[in-house]
Amino acid sequence: MASATPGISIGALLSGHPEVLGLPLELISGAAGLDRRITNPHIQKTGLALAGFDAYLSAGRILILGESEIRYLESLASSSRVDALRRTFAHGIPAVMVTGGFSAPAELRIESERAGVPLLGTGIPTPIAIAKLSAILEDSLAERTIVHAVLMDILGLGVLIVGESGIGKSECALDLVVRGHRLVADDTVEIRRRAESVLIGTCPDLTRHHMEVRGLGLINIQDLFGVASTRSSKRVELVVQLERWEPGREYERLGLDDAHYEILGLNVPLLRMPVAPGRNVSILVEVAARNQILRTRGHHAARRLAARLERQLLEPDAAEAGPDADRDDRTEGEP
Repeated sequence: MASATPGISIGALLSGHPEVLGLPLELISGAAGLDRRITNPHIQKTGLALAGFDAYLSAGRILILGESEIRYLESLASSSRVDALRRTFAHGIPAVMVTGGFSAPAELRIESERAGVPLLGTGIPTPIAIAKLSAILEDSLAERTIVHAVLMDILGLGVLIVGESGIGKSECALDLVVRGHRLVADDTVEIRRRAESVLIGTCPDLTRHHMEVRGLGLINIQDLFGVASTRSSKRVELVVQLERWEPGREYERLGLDDAHYEILGLNVPLLRMPVAPGRNVSILVEVAARNQILRTRGHHAARRLAARLERQLLEPDAAEAGPDADRDDRTEGEP
C-alpha cells in the first residue's frame, strides 16, 4: 500500500465546481496565486489578525472575512488598512474568502494582487459557507492510500478482498456480482480516511465499472449487469484475505480469535480465507459478510457456542437434565 497526505490548490478548488455543493465561489483578484495549496481543512476566521494580533494565523488554511471583519477594515484609514492586510498576507495563507456577498475594499483587492493571494467571494452567509467549505476540504484533504484489491458491497457491508496476484479476487467478485451484489472497484482501490474511524473506498475514474478477468480480458460490469450492479464508493468494514491452501498448515476453525487488517492507522476486521480446489470462495465470502453483519449486531455464534460448552463443563448435572438443560439460552416464550 502507498499512502499520501494530499493538498489541494485554489485553482483545483474552483475547478471542482463547489457551486454544485451549494458554495458558489468567485475569483475577485489574485489569480497569480491559484497554485497556492490548502493543506489544512480547518478554516480560520481570526478577525483580530487585522487589528495586529496576527501571530496565530496558520499557513495552509483559508482565511474567512465576514461582516465584522469587512466593517472593521472599512473603519480604518487607507494606510492602516494596507498595513493590516500586508501583515495578514505575510503568513502564507493560501486564500482569503469574503462571505455574505459583501464588497471587498479596494485595498483588499490591491494587496491580494500584490501578494499573489487569491481573493474569493461568495454570497453565502458566513456560518453556512464555513460548514460547506469545511466539508469540501475534509473530503479533498483526507489521507489516502491505494490498495491492490477488490471492493464489494455485499448486503450493504463493504468487503475488501485482498490477496496475491492471480489468487482469484476478480473471479470471486464476478461470481458475487452474478449473485446480486455490487462492485465498487477492481484491482485498484483508493481508500481515504474520513473523521477518526471511517474508511471510504472508491475506484479511479479511468477504471470505474471495469473488471479484468483472466481469459476474458476487460469487461464493463455496468454494461453487462445493469446500473444496480455497481456503486461509486463504499465504507470498508471487513477485509477478506485470500490465501493459497497449504497442506499441514493450521487454519482458524472456530472463529473465536479476532484478527485485524491495518489501513491508514485504523484496524478493520480481517478474515483469512484459504483457497483450494473444490471450495466455492464467493459463497464463503458472502457468508463471511452475513456473519460479520450479525457480529456487529452483537450475535457472535462461535462465542455463544463456546459459552454454552463452558457452562456444561462447569455444571456436570446439566447433561442429565435432558432437553431442558439449555432452555436458558432461549428467549422468554420461545418453544
